[in-house]
Amino acid sequence: MHASPHLTALVERLTLEQKVRLLTGGSVWSLQDEPAVGLRPIVVSDGPTGVRGAAVDDRDPSASLPSASSASATWDLEQVRRLGALIAAEARAKNVDVVLGPTVNLHRSPRGGRHFEAFSEDPYLTGEFGAAYVGAVQAHGVATTAKHYVANDSETDRFTVDVHADERTLRELYLAPFERMVGAGAWLVMSAYNGVNGAPMSANPLLRDPLKDEWGFDGVVVSDWGAVHDTDASAASGQDLVMPGPQGPWGEALVEAVKEGRVPEAAIDEKVARLLLLASRVGALEGAPEAIAVQPWEDAAIAELLRETAADGMVLARNDGTLPVEPRDGLTVAVLGQHARRARAQGGGSAAVFPRGVVTPLDGLRRAFGDANVTFAPGLPPADELHPFTRGQVTDPITGTPGVHVRYLDQDGTVFAEDTTPSGRLAWLGDPRLARAARIELTTRVTAERDGRHDLGFAGVGGFTLDIDGETAAAEQLSPTGEDPLTAVMNPPSVTVSRELTRGRTVELRLTYRPSLMGGYPFGLVLLGTEDVFGDPAEELRRAVGAAAAADVAVVVVGTTEAIESEGFDRPRLTLPEGQDELVRRVREANPRTVVVVNSGAPVIMPWLDEVAAVVLSWFPGQEFGDALADVLTGAREPGGRLPTTWPAREEDVPVWTVEPQDGRLAYPEGLHIGYRAWLKREQDGGPAPALPFGSGLGYTTWEIGEPAVTAAGDGLVVEADVVNTGSRPGKQVLQAYLSRPGSAVERPVAWLAGFAAVRADAGGRVRARLEIAPRAFQHWDVDAHAWVTESGAFTLRVATSVADPGHTVTVTPGT
Repeated sequence: MHASPHLTALVERLTLEQKVRLLTGGSVWSLQDEPAVGLRPIVVSDGPTGVRGAAVDDRDPSASLPSASSASATWDLEQVRRLGALIAAEARAKNVDVVLGPTVNLHRSPRGGRHFEAFSEDPYLTGEFGAAYVGAVQAHGVATTAKHYVANDSETDRFTVDVHADERTLRELYLAPFERMVGAGAWLVMSAYNGVNGAPMSANPLLRDPLKDEWGFDGVVVSDWGAVHDTDASAASGQDLVMPGPQGPWGEALVEAVKEGRVPEAAIDEKVARLLLLASRVGALEGAPEAIAVQPWEDAAIAELLRETAADGMVLARNDGTLPVEPRDGLTVAVLGQHARRARAQGGGSAAVFPRGVVTPLDGLRRAFGDANVTFAPGLPPADELHPFTRGQVTDPITGTPGVHVRYLDQDGTVFAEDTTPSGRLAWLGDPRLARAARIELTTRVTAERDGRHDLGFAGVGGFTLDIDGETAAAEQLSPTGEDPLTAVMNPPSVTVSRELTRGRTVELRLTYRPSLMGGYPFGLVLLGTEDVFGDPAEELRRAVGAAAAADVAVVVVGTTEAIESEGFDRPRLTLPEGQDELVRRVREANPRTVVVVNSGAPVIMPWLDEVAAVVLSWFPGQEFGDALADVLTGAREPGGRLPTTWPAREEDVPVWTVEPQDGRLAYPEGLHIGYRAWLKREQDGGPAPALPFGSGLGYTTWEIGEPAVTAAGDGLVVEADVVNTGSRPGKQVLQAYLSRPGSAVERPVAWLAGFAAVRADAGGRVRARLEIAPRAFQHWDVDAHAWVTESGAFTLRVATSVADPGHTVTVTPGT
């Protein structure tokens, strides 16, 4: 990096101790300040699918955006640019300078627990969406962070796993999205927990070459939280910033390493210059341009964008003509399944935010079809999950205002802070009050809304005592499950007690919490709320089947749970939770007009796919889930999604299954062949086809694609084709360009994605689609030359509507 004279002068004004101090965070969510050079603290926040902010507080909710797999299913870069503008506005409203996203790791295996947070199994599609995100957010002066560099594609043993992949595989697959984002101007890159080829990423040669030296990355390499464990190796590498702080492995130890000559001071100067450049970019450095003013969005505008994007990412995987179902007088709809009322709008872990509210599928469908026309039955027992009291359910007994009264007490029992929080969910991520508190008291009143059994309880890690109307109902020391601090905090164990209550009765709850800090970090989550009460399972299933039989249309909502799909662990199976497949089949037997909505962030096995009338893949679609789903089912909006990742028919068909390291090492023996590339290779050898191929998705109209016209554009190509909507409804089509190289002198995938374009047209309308094929699409990484090389001669270009669509094929030669 060649720092500007101004930044160089600022670095020279600092002592070694001042410089090293800047290289470790000032807190969990902020960087150090330095008055000597006019540097204020830079504030960071998790931000792939919403900006949580430096504090976690239901009084300051965040917009909950569609997950990355939902957003990429739109195949529409303009949609992600609009989401990026919203993220920037949310960041500025919360005084956040840096959002920690997007995640551009690949869906190497469908078992990856965090795939909902990553865009796709394809490096090109991932890179294009990542670049669009970077450009949209940073256009408003908020920094983005490409993460997790690199090969952090599964969660098992994520802190210690050492990934082994050959150079060409790294370059063409796993490094490619990061290269694209650096080219788009990303201001930060986050080094991953894992190692690659024997070295931890916080001290890996890949931080220098290719990231900084070859690609010219001039930004900051920030560590994942708690990922740096040594001093000399990491500081001498391309690692720039250790998070969180202020404690860490650098500090005084790094000062000594520089004084003793083990780490050159020039390396420290470069890191500080990068931090000051970041500060200049986000308006945190005196004398630099002020941060770009960004107007906050109105709630109605946020809701409209998130509703539109969620619908545009929903994939219609099957339809026998039942959909769309337009509301009419007398039409009845049975809505079935626990996910209809307990929707998963977002994935678990660091990407989670706390929205003001979530529109559930049941809410949305009741609004669309009318309360009187919609019946609901859960059909199956609920997940073992505590639901915190929501806004309006509870009353602070001290102030009489809605919410929960919270008191913080130190070791001698002195109350040093107290406030009211609006819900039964309290989270602390770096909050000093949690670090100081010997105990925290939560007090509230709740009024029963029905007669019968109520399961009241709490969740968290630490010591707990629950009093109900002054009597102790439970006293427990809850320990974390597993060693992952984040998983322990975000998915804590729970305890419930049952009480028979009559409708209208008010009880007072007091929960005393004695914190136990995982890894010493001031992170914590406490829930005070209820578990769903369920009747006799056989009777509840009969009730759901009966409701389906009596309705004109049955909508069954199935999906994954926090215990199945979340950050911190991978999925052992791809099947839905027990009983959900049986519920679908029983409902289908009762009503042939059965629509199944799959509420998961990544692929699941659907053994009933060919048996039901229609299937909609909703992903984790954000806070406007229910209204977006209603728009899709009624035809107010077309389901615009196409698959960004392949969905298998059976677990045993999955080409890349293993995510568990052996003796600490996870090999990538499949090389270039992941996702649809692996499926195509297997199919060539007579292997099975997937249930739903990459790029596929139905709509509510029909299309005719004209012959493509190809013209040279430098060393790349431009492909244009007429797209005609031959149906009776407006709609969206996604054209995809795949390259292949028969008889190649080097190993290649059977086909690989090289371009795409989303187009829309009214009924009978014609549009001209334009796909740009970059020179890199024709290149492969030559290990001997250590360079990108274009094989001379012709390639086959296929313009299609999925990887499995024959489409139109032409022969092309790069640059001609």
